[in-house]
Amino acid sequence: MAKPIVAIVGRPNVGKSTLFNKIIGERISIVEDTPGVTRDRIYAQGEWIGRNFTLIDTGGIEPESHDEILVQMRRQAEIAIDTADVILLTVNVRDGLTATDNEVAAMLMKSKKPIVLACNKVDNIGSPPMEIYEFYNLGLGDPIPVSSVHGLGVGDLLDEIVAHFPPVEMEAQEDDVIKVAVIGKPNAGKSSLINRILGENRVIVSDIPGTTRDAIDSYFEKDGVKYLFIDTAGMRKRGRIYENIEKYSVIRALAAVERADVCLMMLDAQEGVTEQDSKIAGFAHDEGKATILVVNKWDLIEKDTMTMENFKKDVQDGLPFMTYAPIAFMSAKTGQRVDKIFERIQYVSNQNAMRISTGMLNDILNEATGKVQPPSDKGKSLKIYYMTQASTKPPTFVLFVNRKDLMHFSYVRYIENQIRETFGLVGTPVRFINRERSKE
Repeated sequence: MAKPIVAIVGRPNVGKSTLFNKIIGERISIVEDTPGVTRDRIYAQGEWIGRNFTLIDTGGIEPESHDEILVQMRRQAEIAIDTADVILLTVNVRDGLTATDNEVAAMLMKSKKPIVLACNKVDNIGSPPMEIYEFYNLGLGDPIPVSSVHGLGVGDLLDEIVAHFPPVEMEAQEDDVIKVAVIGKPNAGKSSLINRILGENRVIVSDIPGTTRDAIDSYFEKDGVKYLFIDTAGMRKRGRIYENIEKYSVIRALAAVERADVCLMMLDAQEGVTEQDSKIAGFAHDEGKATILVVNKWDLIEKDTMTMENFKKDVQDGLPFMTYAPIAFMSAKTGQRVDKIFERIQYVSNQNAMRISTGMLNDILNEATGKVQPPSDKGKSLKIYYMTQASTKPPTFVLFVNRKDLMHFSYVRYIENQIRETFGLVGTPVRFINRERSKE
């Protein structure tokens, strides 16, 4: 059975994200004093007394609001509630019991799920304040006093949550999941693509650039293969990042790339490759991630027989360091060619993890040096003794040479091209380490 899921819900600005971070032990969810900062569901893995679980942070619920973003936040919370095994309702003791608290509690009780009531911002050690007792009126049992800032009472809260978990015997292992980060500048269609894949409005889609501020994890299985899609906040130019919220989002988006196996680099077909696209793609390249260049909104482009080939050339000219990456044309809005992306994800993931035997590498090396002699300088010639693969993800090769200073980058590129001609290594960068062999 899958790991139990716990959803943290409540009205805006009661400390849900701070409590989420305290339970997980990392600064994953955005924390700001501005109400409505957490717009989408945030997923993270937690553990307590030997039980692993998935914790979901949600945007604040305002049942009567008609604001577009608040309405969508409410819908995200409802999806989290539907998904959860246990619901953690968070209230704020300093504000007392509000009408919104009552409305949220009534909504939760309709779900028939176990509900644990956390009475947050009880920051003093000792007997809980008298104000906590009015929360019994919610009809959800004993409110548990906690301080999400200081960590007071969080252990008792987790004990109560774990008590509602299903039996432990069959928790699933998810080591075989392919982690896919969907990256790109704001409004390139990242959330639309994930929603098309998942078949539900998992992340907020709006014409407002930067609507997705957090990295959202979504599990998906197709043809027996498990995927974890990470929808990242649109990365803006750093000069345009004014709010702390935006700064956190960029950091998280870059962190999402670091933990991914494959990056889907979203490009807007109407804009082509921009300077910002180059910077974002460069980060995936520098991190050694398998990458697919996804040209979105292809349905909006007027086409002739050469349109696709000309666009491919423009992409390769705009991203000259990433000529190894396959280019996929699609429309997340209409679903055109979206299904084909899964086969490509599996393929580039396998290429990124490819291991080549030392014998085969040195056969290629001998043939390459026979065709094109290694460089020389002032009568001294480069000698490459042998080559071996040091690691994968990305494939990294060590060249043992007599003098590193004679190994010109153009000759390394030549050797790389010879390896790619034989083994493909499609969609993955390749690394080389030059190592001088001692005279002994």
